[in-house]
Amino acid sequence: MTTTSTDATAAEKKVLLAAPRGYCAGVDRAVETVEKALAMHGAPLYVRKEIVHNKFVVETFEDQGVIFVDETDEVPHGANLVFSAHGVSPEVHRQARTLDLHTFDATCPLVTKVHNEVKRFARDGYQILLIGHEGHEEVEGTAGEAPDRVHLVDGAASIEALDFGPEEKLVWLSQTTLSVDETLEMVDLLKKKFPHVEDPPSDDICYATQNRQVAVKALAPECDLVIVVGSQNSSNSKRLVEVALQAGARDSHLVDYAHQIQEEWFDGVTTVGLTSGASVPEILVKGVLDYLAERGYAEVNEVRTASEKIVFSLPRELREARVQR
Repeated sequence: MTTTSTDATAAEKKVLLAAPRGYCAGVDRAVETVEKALAMHGAPLYVRKEIVHNKFVVETFEDQGVIFVDETDEVPHGANLVFSAHGVSPEVHRQARTLDLHTFDATCPLVTKVHNEVKRFARDGYQILLIGHEGHEEVEGTAGEAPDRVHLVDGAASIEALDFGPEEKLVWLSQTTLSVDETLEMVDLLKKKFPHVEDPPSDDICYATQNRQVAVKALAPECDLVIVVGSQNSSNSKRLVEVALQAGARDSHLVDYAHQIQEEWFDGVTTVGLTSGASVPEILVKGVLDYLAERGYAEVNEVRTASEKIVFSLPRELREARVQR
């Protein structure tokens, strides 16, 4: 009887693979920006902060002679510098000009859109309530567009600390990589305290973040375990773990590599959900699929909730390189 039961369980084992997953258009553009800058100018090439929040991508570029720095003043005078996908403040651009750096701006166009909204609302006299996570590079770059006008909203306590009268013009904006549900929860709290706060002209949560969360919501209720491939400093990857649990998955974990998966996660697990954050190359997902197949989870069914066809242009200085590829 025991053998029959074990065989039946093995026969039922399967993987639900989320689609879309992995690289979004902004990450693809940022990674290609570094590749093309390297091809045109050679090493060393400097990148301010991590080009995207993925350990594998960063280590791969380091092996090719890319030097990642925390601040612009760490870059030698006149060198080549790439700004990461998360965007930078006007002050960082100023520092780069002072050092006569040759810069390539890999900021995601969807982040640039939020920067432009901040500048416009600040010019129009608004106080800007920026929903996001304190210390995240995107938030720092966005707030830097109008530091005297931007107020970070990072949880209910930060909303309680805000003090504006009904005559003050208010608008909320958000970090692009938040969970949709988390953002709406903060918006509801803001509107309870400040009923006159205005909505942005369009949703700031990026299409890729939303699409990956929708895909996880679709498969999570059927999963005993959801594995999210992504790095710990990746906001959108961490949100996918939270979304999976909220949507009904029994358990969910974030891993950079297949070897970080722990055997005890599989006790009583029949269906495994698998997805990856927007800065994760597909080779890492393949590694997890191979790991799962070795443990009897060979059946893989893709759960697709959207198709993505967006492509962003490279920085102007590098576009010729893309045409020649």
